[in-house]
Amino acid sequence: QVQLVESGGGLVQAGGSLRLSCKASGTIFGIIGINVMGWYRQAPGKQRELVAIITRGTRGGSPTYADSVKGRFTISRDNVENTVYLQMSSLKPEDTAVYYCYADNTASGGYWGQGTQVTVSS
Repeated sequence: QVQLVESGGGLVQAGGSLRLSCKASGTIFGIIGINVMGWYRQAPGKQRELVAIITRGTRGGSPTYADSVKGRFTISRDNVENTVYLQMSSLKPEDTAVYYCYADNTASGGYWGQGTQVTVSS
């Protein structure tokens, strides 16, 4: 019911910035039922972890961040375009991971994107 397509990953030096985008598409009921959207990441040999999520909200939504990215990453959302963004600044080598977009439909559950690689060189 919902498909998520990410873009914006790549290779960047430590201290640099990247912006990830994730656009949701699918059935009308799939899209309008999405409440939470956000980003998770998985580094080699580690479990997938939350990076940032944001609720739908009429005033831009309410964000939640992992402690490790607070003050460096900013999540935002465009409900008209059904797109969620992750602006990443002051990147560190430990931010290297595959970043996955996530969307939660209140009726049909969670959906994942295919993932986009972010590599931060020291």
